[in-house]
Amino acid sequence: MTKKVKIVLADDEVLFRGVMKNMLENTGDYQVLYDVGNGLELTKKLENAKDDDFPDLILMDLKMPELNGIEATKIIAKKHPDLKIVALTTHKGKSFIINMLNLGAAGYITKSCSPEEMLDTLKEVVRKGFYYSEEVMQVINENFQKGNKKNRLSMLDANFITKREKEVLLLLCKQFKTQEIAEQLFLSERTVEGHRNNLLGKTNSKNVVGLIVYGLQHGIIELSDLVNPLGHED
Repeated sequence: MTKKVKIVLADDEVLFRGVMKNMLENTGDYQVLYDVGNGLELTKKLENAKDDDFPDLILMDLKMPELNGIEATKIIAKKHPDLKIVALTTHKGKSFIINMLNLGAAGYITKSCSPEEMLDTLKEVVRKGFYYSEEVMQVINENFQKGNKKNRLSMLDANFITKREKEVLLLLCKQFKTQEIAEQLFLSERTVEGHRNNLLGKTNSKNVVGLIVYGLQHGIIELSDLVNPLGHED
């Protein structure tokens, strides 16, 4: 990362925010624009932010007063769909994970993880726009296996996805970024983006999580395809 990533911290624990700010800025990769104690304060800050002061990424706690992290994410995702939000929380419950991913969260980290794990996750989110750990992938798979209709896509004929789109889908689900997919499939990045947009439209998915569910649903991918996403070569 040559240019510093502009980041905002949203957490109701002042001491935790201070520790996080020091850790992130000491890496030399991040500039913490500001930190807030609740979702309401966060949404107001974003409303008044100028272009130069607008963050690239938000680290979002889920349990906060006045406006919690899930509701804040819902509001921000509608107004700023390109803004990356990563949950950083004590909550390991599957419902919290699924709710945040359904809202388009770029990642989900628990506060019990190591500093190295957290920094690796943020690095991947910055590098390719999203990162879901093996633990999160397993939650997605379990949720799919339970047949929860609220979080499942309707069954469609998988044959309407072309062979090339299936190849792109598999690499997307393995969390490869656009440039890597283009290199693997000998395509331009613009063509890969076109296939990605086609997949989102055809499967009625809002984000990569929707594509993962679709891939599992139709046997295009297996859970084993999704684990250890940091293991592929750059």
